[in-house]
Amino acid sequence: MWLNPEEVLLKNALKLWVTERSNDFFLLQRRRGHGEPTGRITGLLVGALDTVLDSNARVTPFRILLQVPSSQISWVIASGAAIEEVNKHWDWLVHNLLHSLSVFENKEDVASFVKGKVKGLIAEELRGRQAAQEDDPEKFREALLKFELHFGLPSSEKLVTYYSCCCWKGRVPRQGFLYLSINHMSFYSFLLGKEVKFVIPWAEMTRLERVSTGLMTEAIRVSTRQRQREFSMFLNRDEAFGVIGQLADIALRRLLDSEGLELDRVLQQPTRITKRILEEQAIREYVLALFRLPRAEKLHEVASCSLWTPHSRSHTAGTLYTTDSYLCFSSREEGSCILIIPLSEVLSIEKAESTSLLPNPVIVSVRTKKAFQLIELQDRNELVESLNSRLRSIQWKQSMFLHESEPVSYSTSMLICECSMEQVKERLWEDHFLEFGRGVHMFRTEKIQRLVAMGIPESLRGELWMTLSDASSELESHQGYYTSLVQKSMGHSSLATEEIERDLHRSLPDHPAFQNPTGIAALRRVLTAYAHRNPKIGYCQSMNILASVLLLYAKEEEAFWLLVAVCERMLPDYFNRRVIGAQVDQSVFEELIRERLPELAEHVPDLSSLSSVSLSWFLTLFLSVLPFHSAVCVVDCFFFHGIKAIFQLGLAALEANAAQLSASTDDGQALMILTRYFCNSDFFSDTDVPAVRHTNITDLINQSYEKFGDLSVRHIERLRCRHRIQVLQAHEDTAKENALRVVTPDVSMSPENLTDVYDLFKTEHFISLYWGDSSSVAAAEAAAWHHGESGCSYIERQYRLDRPQFKSLYGLLVPWPGGSNQHADTLANRTFTLLDQERKNLVTFREFAGWLDTLYCEELNEKIRLLYRLHIPPALTESEDDPSLMKSPLMSTNRPLYVNLPSGEVKDYQEQLKQMLQDLAKEKEKDVEKPLPLMNQVLGTCCTAVTLTSL
Repeated sequence: MWLNPEEVLLKNALKLWVTERSNDFFLLQRRRGHGEPTGRITGLLVGALDTVLDSNARVTPFRILLQVPSSQISWVIASGAAIEEVNKHWDWLVHNLLHSLSVFENKEDVASFVKGKVKGLIAEELRGRQAAQEDDPEKFREALLKFELHFGLPSSEKLVTYYSCCCWKGRVPRQGFLYLSINHMSFYSFLLGKEVKFVIPWAEMTRLERVSTGLMTEAIRVSTRQRQREFSMFLNRDEAFGVIGQLADIALRRLLDSEGLELDRVLQQPTRITKRILEEQAIREYVLALFRLPRAEKLHEVASCSLWTPHSRSHTAGTLYTTDSYLCFSSREEGSCILIIPLSEVLSIEKAESTSLLPNPVIVSVRTKKAFQLIELQDRNELVESLNSRLRSIQWKQSMFLHESEPVSYSTSMLICECSMEQVKERLWEDHFLEFGRGVHMFRTEKIQRLVAMGIPESLRGELWMTLSDASSELESHQGYYTSLVQKSMGHSSLATEEIERDLHRSLPDHPAFQNPTGIAALRRVLTAYAHRNPKIGYCQSMNILASVLLLYAKEEEAFWLLVAVCERMLPDYFNRRVIGAQVDQSVFEELIRERLPELAEHVPDLSSLSSVSLSWFLTLFLSVLPFHSAVCVVDCFFFHGIKAIFQLGLAALEANAAQLSASTDDGQALMILTRYFCNSDFFSDTDVPAVRHTNITDLINQSYEKFGDLSVRHIERLRCRHRIQVLQAHEDTAKENALRVVTPDVSMSPENLTDVYDLFKTEHFISLYWGDSSSVAAAEAAAWHHGESGCSYIERQYRLDRPQFKSLYGLLVPWPGGSNQHADTLANRTFTLLDQERKNLVTFREFAGWLDTLYCEELNEKIRLLYRLHIPPALTESEDDPSLMKSPLMSTNRPLYVNLPSGEVKDYQEQLKQMLQDLAKEKEKDVEKPLPLMNQVLGTCCTAVTLTSL
């Protein structure tokens, strides 16, 4: 274990220690007599001395010393009872510290640096042990106090965790602590009298990556739009890397309006986020992806156990995961054996008698008169009680549907195809069902993977798609739901229905099933019902192609639930207006190309050209690029493996064409190469014999399994989390460019100043989401959306300021001193009201930039116009809370303002203002200064004069 550094004056006093390993700065020593043959006089003497003088030495016979060259003083920094424990500490010092110490010119500074690092490691270990038992351990409270003291952030900025590490400045490491909170990552160091601290908002992070270069071994690099920061020497770099990625991902999804990105309910409340919740959330995301469960499922228990697998006649070790509605098992080797049991299929969950061969067994009985045996379950009683509680709730809900009418079936599947291979494959599947079970709770092993790669028989495809995706459970638990959706959605017109009507006849136009009204009507009902179910997605291009293929092999209601499974569980965030999920997977695909096909990546430095071609592979599951009978085999693999199958097949296709792609010079050439490969080559010959097509696609699928089968769901999910940061920030950059392009023609300020104003406007918006009560903003935005703003562009709706936020910026930006002007608050309120012309209680960036441009860049007459308008409706209202002198008792907002002229003529304020501005323009041309015409009516003259003087 690591020890608080303690001085040792005589490194080898009385020859009590033997040096086992050494270098310029560290010594690993063994207590003499330990590990030596008994009976030797030195061992006996040392043992006696240990007993009399130093009883602790017998417990820790190994130690590590920090030594400074040419110094007689050393420090004990680690000790251990076993050589293996001390060797781990030694290896960590060699890999993380040794290379860095050479940069210190003053060797005395080495001791201070290493001692500080060891103390940080001790604090982190202690915090880790305490955090396992407590939500707020003592060490964490100490860290929280330091965090608040060093950075001065509001108390609502919740600290999640912290790590001891080094931040590099050039070739010099600065030892300190990295604090991770809900909105920021912060670093503090105080070494050799010099303080270093900085704060990075998660919203500014653009890239997160692992690096290992030169002195920085196994470092974490955090990039923003301005600079890069490198951190290293973590006790657990993988954990720190994962937590940083999670917090950045959560913050960006929460702060940026991503139009459809799903965020767990717990994570939508930042003050509830803790390190433990992040760990649970990471496991939950992995479980949902591995078993492709509904996104609303909550993870309850994770328990190590063994499952009896009849096909292998043995128990298979793995992990049991339980959620709201499912009981799932995965073997230790991911994908080797998977079992999914919906609780709706379960009859009973019972404890059996425990024996030496079958410790802590649990029997799960299902409707098909089968039973599953789990053993070696810790906390069995609590687990069974929890499962039975959820089981009773589900059984009660099922009983409520017993008296409901059966759903109307609009059509059967539209495709019946017979060929020579079909009967052979059907027999193989029937044999498989007998051995591994049939239905959603059948064992999913490598054998079923081989059968799926051959292509599922036409007669079983619909059933197996429903089983593998678990859409069958959704259908059973929502009896009559699709029928009611169809009835509600038909006759309703919306943007989604218009897009659906436009694409109906583009869905597999060459297939006879969609060349008649029956097929088109079924496709219309499925797509319209889904748009009505999920208006956040509505309808997205490529959904029509997927739905068409699903209708060919499944009944209409089954096709609807298959579409639900694909859009909401298997391809999350794919089908929204900005296809964020698909773009994230394209970014992940590029990294996988660099990892798995390095030679291709070397010859094609800009992999975006390949990802632009592969985007349609992911959106349509290869249906848009492969011949139909080959493409449906890919869909078979997708329903069995999920998105992993598309990644594997994409890598295999690129590897098969690596030589030609390396020689290509542009996107068009790469597209031509891959198009020829998929459609026109001999490999996928356009033959009328389905067996030939199936054999060809089977070869490619098998190659993808052999070469890229080790690609795991866990690895994909980790890459998705990290690359989502880059994709969201890329969208943010595009949104900024579009916003500036829209506003630039309307203002006179320079592009640089306008960019700064945008950044300030955005920062103020984020601050309200960080610490303020953003409920009012959200309510106002929702009201604006429902009152006719659905047609506004995303750019116009992206960032808005409410009244308090606007007043905060007003005080910073107005050209007169806000503190010295007693009417500043009134002016700010009136300005906000004036800009908020649509009464949304929100000001857009366009309105804000136009106001600021008038103050600083417009002519004097425009500035006067603005100030004049602040004293008349709509800026002036009768509901003003501030009874300042600016509110004239002679003015009323429920009648027009009139000005009495000396001649007795009466003009309203708009005509008078127009005349004033014309007079100003004439006087300016004559270059003669004359006073403005006097106005008989009092219009807040005193404050206006003060304001004009400031201008």
